[in-house]
Amino acid sequence: MNRTALTLALIASLCAAKAFANDTTAELKTGGLEFTHSDNIAMQEENLYISPKQVTVDYVYRNTSDKPVDTYVAFPMPDIEGSLDPMMDAGDTSSDNFLGFSVVQDGAPITPSLQQRAFWQNIDVTDVLLDQHVPLNPLSEKTAATLKALPKATLDDLEVRGLVYAQTSGDGADQQTDWVPTWTLKSSYFWKTTFPSGKDVHVSHKYKPSVGGTVAITYLDENNQPKGERHDEYVKKYCVDDTFTKIGQKSQKAMQDQQPYLVEHWISYVLTTGANWSGPIGKFTLIVDKGDPKNFVSFCGTGVKKTGPTTFEVHATDFTPDRDLDILLLTPSDYQ
Repeated sequence: MNRTALTLALIASLCAAKAFANDTTAELKTGGLEFTHSDNIAMQEENLYISPKQVTVDYVYRNTSDKPVDTYVAFPMPDIEGSLDPMMDAGDTSSDNFLGFSVVQDGAPITPSLQQRAFWQNIDVTDVLLDQHVPLNPLSEKTAATLKALPKATLDDLEVRGLVYAQTSGDGADQQTDWVPTWTLKSSYFWKTTFPSGKDVHVSHKYKPSVGGTVAITYLDENNQPKGERHDEYVKKYCVDDTFTKIGQKSQKAMQDQQPYLVEHWISYVLTTGANWSGPIGKFTLIVDKGDPKNFVSFCGTGVKKTGPTTFEVHATDFTPDRDLDILLLTPSDYQ
């Protein structure tokens, strides 16, 4: 995708984001779910809608071979990283389906299987946690309560492994220790389906995005100038331009003057798994819903057009995604 910087207004009522992904074919092998390339199933169409409150994706697939194809289809969810005070909305952490994922195929709801694994620095630590009956979602209240109730020897072992660290607050009799998870939860939904020869198959799914962010502008240096590694990263990742730089500078000055200012939020979507299907995506449509003209967004796109008071669209044909979609949002710090 070529990079054309955009500065648009976009809603964000949450705190900012991890990644979501296109559907991809998959195989179930020892060690977990693996994603594969399909030589026979083409993605005829993809319609992607992204807002801070909901992501919906509608696909049309076609089996181009002369025989039915049975395969697994997988949808990887955003990683959930352990933290004491996470700057993200990770959905309903009390539920395995923490983002409310649902899928429909040809008008019929599907109940997908869910694979969840916990990792620490690329080491699979799922069994270590499950052996102690520790829930895998590092941000859930149940996980925090379970860790707190573990014997000291067990906690010491988990700490030596690097899976938790002690966070102590208060003094004397009021002193309290919380055990903070450091592992990352990786989740993927998958289901087995049949693609009939020469027929279109319609798949739709939706979920609430995981949105993460900061409490200030971070792509300017300590002198409020567009310099440094962080700024260079934002130019490459979000196509931040001069106009967006000036918006950030104005916001930082307002914050110093104790006036209303802007904060960052991010939403990411993994488009590149769309290249796992046979050939390019025949017809691709992206809709970004801004929701509120007081907020701003910058992202990389080609041929973006404003199509309504709150929507912006990108259209492409024979589209092969070679980069993922990253959206930078700036919203008023007091936005509700």
